[in-house]
Amino acid sequence: MSEKLVAIKGMNDILPPDSARWEWLEEKVRGLMARYAYRNIRTPIVEPTPLFVRGLGEVTDIVEKEMYSFEDKLNGDKLTLRPENTAGVVRAVAEHSMLYEGGKRLYYMGPMFRHERPQRGRYRQFHQIGAEALGFSGAEVDAELILLADQLWKELGIKDVRLELNSLGQPEERKAHRAALIAYLEQHTDVMDEEAKRRLHTNPLRILDTKNPAMQEMVNAAPKLMDFLGEASLSHFAQVKVILTANNVSFTINPRLVRGMDYYNLTVFEFITTSLGAQGTICGGGRYDYLIEMIGGKAAPAVGWALGVERVLELIKEQGLTVPQPVPDAYAVIPGAAALPVAIGCIQALRASGLSVQMHAPANSADGMGSFKSQFKKADGSGAKFALIFGSDELAAGKVAVKPLREGGGEQQLIALSDINELVTALR
Repeated sequence: MSEKLVAIKGMNDILPPDSARWEWLEEKVRGLMARYAYRNIRTPIVEPTPLFVRGLGEVTDIVEKEMYSFEDKLNGDKLTLRPENTAGVVRAVAEHSMLYEGGKRLYYMGPMFRHERPQRGRYRQFHQIGAEALGFSGAEVDAELILLADQLWKELGIKDVRLELNSLGQPEERKAHRAALIAYLEQHTDVMDEEAKRRLHTNPLRILDTKNPAMQEMVNAAPKLMDFLGEASLSHFAQVKVILTANNVSFTINPRLVRGMDYYNLTVFEFITTSLGAQGTICGGGRYDYLIEMIGGKAAPAVGWALGVERVLELIKEQGLTVPQPVPDAYAVIPGAAALPVAIGCIQALRASGLSVQMHAPANSADGMGSFKSQFKKADGSGAKFALIFGSDELAAGKVAVKPLREGGGEQQLIALSDINELVTALR
């Protein structure tokens, strides 16, 4: 017997009935995105490695430690399984000159890949849903995207989610703050851990996001970026806050919120829950006005967010929210093989009319179709509202019996096989 092959650790199968939760979430998202006039974009899972090195930043954790990168055996190209999708969307927008006729509102769904230790809500293959608005510079679009995410939580029934906001200002403002921050941190290296010391001159902003308790007091007293922002940056941030307040979206200002990618400027935000332990961020994003130019496109403003699908589904489960499971409208009980041609013809006609019909099929056809009792047990277990009985007496009369399996289904009735419309009406 051959060795049993299993999935790679941290790359999980999604099986029924759990996959129905994914479909339900995706359907909710598609409907909401359509109402906000966001259009779907689908980009490749494999992208050129330089796209992420240039876009995310060479000294970010993702580029340094977490990317699945490899060399193409045929031509030597350096390729990477996408660790996030904003860079890929921006690459596609620039490559296809999508902003030539004006701004675009786009959304995506799909798998991402990061080589990290699998834990609750964090996997090596994980899934994101993201919304990106490209070609718009106004604070109203930042606010609209936040409102879009806030509305999604309401439609999913999720509670216990708080919004944190910050502004990273513009590059020159960050440069001045960075110099002051480095000067401050250099005076406190005695309380810094090795990771912070490593980042001191490469990515000091990330030190502010440390979870090390021994560093909290020092970090809290560090120079704040907000104190270095100019009038335009402060005005942009103020307008975002005004719009959110006017739409009853509560938030807190977190001056240490920096996000993990280098490409952000101005507004950054995260939606956080306390229901998932340490992995509390379920959605995050912000403005990235310089990313398009960084990867070789024509300069254009942009803003977006991404949510972790696994984390959102975990939160839905944690909060005890009910996700509907799909069940067939009818289950076809077929006592003998001789009835199959007529029965399947009727079933196909019902499916073509938009109904869901599950046909009985035995595990081993050599044993026949199975008894009425066993078939009705499976019909009941399927969750179907009705059983369609293709018995010999019914077929001899050119009819099918419709038997209710749930309360409120009415009485059993015989309906002519030739009258599909009446049959559809009875099942609905």
